[in-house]
Amino acid sequence: MKNYNHTTYAILGILTTECKSGYAIKKFIDNSLNHFWKISYGQIYPTLKSLVQEGLADVYTSSSEGKQDKNEYHLTEKGIDTLKEWLGQPVEQLPIERNEILLKLFFSRFQSYDQTALLLNQYKQRLESRHQTYLAIEQSIVYHNKDDEDAMYWLFTLDYGKSVTISAIEWCKRTLGKLQKKED
Repeated sequence: MKNYNHTTYAILGILTTECKSGYAIKKFIDNSLNHFWKISYGQIYPTLKSLVQEGLADVYTSSSEGKQDKNEYHLTEKGIDTLKEWLGQPVEQLPIERNEILLKLFFSRFQSYDQTALLLNQYKQRLESRHQTYLAIEQSIVYHNKDDEDAMYWLFTLDYGKSVTISAIEWCKRTLGKLQKKED
């Protein structure tokens, strides 16, 4: 099997959903994958073009009265087989987290206690906001997509995000507590 980049596999996967145009793919990424996998808008159309060139997808132009023509992409058998083969491969590596809060905290002896505590509290608030976003997404999936074949898997990935976020919130609380003890 030819190896493709992860963006290619992600877009192959997205094409198994109802998203068939570049715009629909971008919206799908913004509302789902973007929480755990970044794909820039500028990568979508070149990847779609590559999928067609590689025989992994076909492109059709659809017309609607009063609307601009749009290209719709559909997986070929080769595209489905390529996605299935990639899905069956073991994960290559554990994710390496680039976390600005950890980087700043690592060097925090060069700032005041108050500044470090403020930084951690702001981070915790952002995590709490993210958790609320995840809860809203979960409700939306359960309400709007409960009969979708993919819903269970979407909820699995969402549960991972919720779990990691809750863990990070708890870490913030523990770290703030230890920092407060040190300051006292």
